[in-house]
Amino acid sequence: MEAMDESTPLARQLASETKRRKKLSNKAVPRPEATRIFTISNQKGGVGKTTTTVNIAAALAKSGMEVLVIDIDPQGNASTALGIAHHADVDSIYDVLIDDVPLAEVVQTCPDMDHLVCAPATIHLAGAEIELVSLVAREQRLRRAIDQYSATREEQGLPRLDYIFIDCPPSLGLLTVNAFVAAREVLIPIQCEYYALEGLSQLLNNIQMIQKHLNADLVVSTILLTMYDGRTNLAAQVAQEVREHFPNEVLNAVVPRSVRISEAPSYQQTVISYDPSSTGALSYLEAAAEIAERAKTTSE
Repeated sequence: MEAMDESTPLARQLASETKRRKKLSNKAVPRPEATRIFTISNQKGGVGKTTTTVNIAAALAKSGMEVLVIDIDPQGNASTALGIAHHADVDSIYDVLIDDVPLAEVVQTCPDMDHLVCAPATIHLAGAEIELVSLVAREQRLRRAIDQYSATREEQGLPRLDYIFIDCPPSLGLLTVNAFVAAREVLIPIQCEYYALEGLSQLLNNIQMIQKHLNADLVVSTILLTMYDGRTNLAAQVAQEVREHFPNEVLNAVVPRSVRISEAPSYQQTVISYDPSSTGALSYLEAAAEIAERAKTTSE
């Protein structure tokens, strides 16, 4: 009976996941030498950008890292997934960018995840692109707010932030430019579907422009394959093609299509807290550990 069980797809999957969990439990997630600031970006919509932001952040927070998520997408989906209030009356990243409100007055603690705080987005951000145009040093405003917040935490005796993740809208406006200028690393989620590489060359060109004119330290350090369906040849072909194009940036960890990942935001949770035993949670925990092990620091 045991031999027959091992030959079934379900049994093979369970055995594989058991090995992966054991391997992960034996790993100590290294703390970075300095705060790592990521912008999660892809101009193509529906690739799991926000989902990746909140779940990588939650996975690192679960391992004991001090993590900040900055939501600068007017839809506020990252705020929702983290259970953070972001109705119109809440002070948000809009107030930080437009009215110079200190980031420390805006951040909220994630209710079901220690070590994780979030600067929420509200609907006011929808008009922020226009309002930013006339402001002084408009591309630098988020970076300065982050620097000020880090200094405030130090003054208050709070732990240094290990990771900052900025979730931006799927367009290259001033909000996204602020994110690129504030960050040191770009994490690009790529969906394992036919149009996976569509628009990616334009995104890389935009990043090169930012590097040339506004932030020479910015690098595309990480690419994560999302929505992977192992039952299809197409997903395997897309994954292979992306790995051939970006051999050093693509993580070994792959995020599968998962009902649990899709369900979690409707409960205002990440999949890490919603169903920690799920395949989706395991995949994001693996991806987070791999990002940490790569130890790309701002001092390098």
